[in-house]
Amino acid sequence: MAKRLTVFIVIGLALGIVVGLAINGWLDDGTPAAAARLKGIAGYFAIGTTIFLRLIKMIIAPLVFATLVSGIAQMGDTAALGRVGAKAIGWFIGASLLSLGLGLVLVNLIQPGVGINLALPPVDADAGIATAAFSLDKFITHIVPASMIEAMATNEILQIVVFSIFVGVAITAVGEPAKPLIRGVEGLVAVMLRITDYVMRVAPFAVFCAVAATLTERGASVIGQLAFFMGSFYFALLCLWAILLGLGFLFIGPRIRELIRYVREPLLVAFTTASSEAAYPRMLEALDKFGVPPRIASFVLPLGYSFNLDGSMIYMTFASLFIAQAYGIDMPIGTQIAMLLFLMISSKGIAGVPRASLVVIAAVLPVFDIPEAGLLLILAIDHFLDMGRTATNVIGNAVAASVVAKWEGGFDPREPIDGDPAVAEGPAIPPATSFRH
Repeated sequence: MAKRLTVFIVIGLALGIVVGLAINGWLDDGTPAAAARLKGIAGYFAIGTTIFLRLIKMIIAPLVFATLVSGIAQMGDTAALGRVGAKAIGWFIGASLLSLGLGLVLVNLIQPGVGINLALPPVDADAGIATAAFSLDKFITHIVPASMIEAMATNEILQIVVFSIFVGVAITAVGEPAKPLIRGVEGLVAVMLRITDYVMRVAPFAVFCAVAATLTERGASVIGQLAFFMGSFYFALLCLWAILLGLGFLFIGPRIRELIRYVREPLLVAFTTASSEAAYPRMLEALDKFGVPPRIASFVLPLGYSFNLDGSMIYMTFASLFIAQAYGIDMPIGTQIAMLLFLMISSKGIAGVPRASLVVIAAVLPVFDIPEAGLLLILAIDHFLDMGRTATNVIGNAVAASVVAKWEGGFDPREPIDGDPAVAEGPAIPPATSFRH
């Protein structure tokens, strides 16, 4: 099933490119009326993508809650929970600083914005992106849910994680009387993963609609206008992938090559839909088959969605300094490092916010006297940039979960994928402690 789904997603991507470019080339004559028609057609295509993403959002909250509570209960004690959490947060902070720093180095070496020579806009000009919600005090208080029902209704991943930790720790403390709850939660995990299988069958159609909608409205010219910036950014992403996988190799050895094979489907889903949420359920299953113990994956992955967005991190540095270069604004290295640290703090907990990276950048630019209106320069191609940074977020969390699993005593036996022979690497896992069904 996984292999067929991957093939269908690629076919949907290719068809979306062909159909989108064909419609744009046929109807676009450069007039406002044509632009309005194309936008209307793109809106119809977008219905398919919207339905798919709503289906994904439908299962995210109960899946995160069930897997996280189950994982904490399987750890058996709060000391293990604290140990795993400390290791995961330590990795997240290191990976975030690495991503931000790499973006800073590469944008200064490549200098994609030099020579654009934009005229400075009026002082009060902005990009029309709301930034009021991003402040440190609001972020800290927002972590704690006022209502679990509200957190689930709005898919506030970080709040769901906090509540799930309380529930999991309480179940562990209660012990024997809570055993029926553990069995119920594990049953809920199985049900949600089965629903995930149903929902993912819509993914190829959603990918087709997403790509067709973007190219129908904007055409190929939107890519050509900022091709050098896009190429530079994707080169930076490739460098980040190489470093993350290299670090993964240092900790888990040659098995890191197998990780790419196991997570290729959620990676493709993340890339084509530009949605980390769309990849989350499949990533849990892929890591389980790869051998990451469910108690590790179900705890590290939700945390990573709020604290380990490596692709978004490198994009924030890259895009911010690109805009400064485009306006000819000279920024000393000390100021650039200050911006890096500011982005590091401002970006935590942004998962689930639409175009969250743009929101954070819009909030940070005025602090360093860079015109916020410069975001309009990259807004047109943001969807194509979002595809790359979303896939990078996903691979970063896959590596993080695998490394933490290695630190916590190693991997479970791998399960075969796409007809590969099974690999025996130790005793089998009792069904009650695994997502495998």
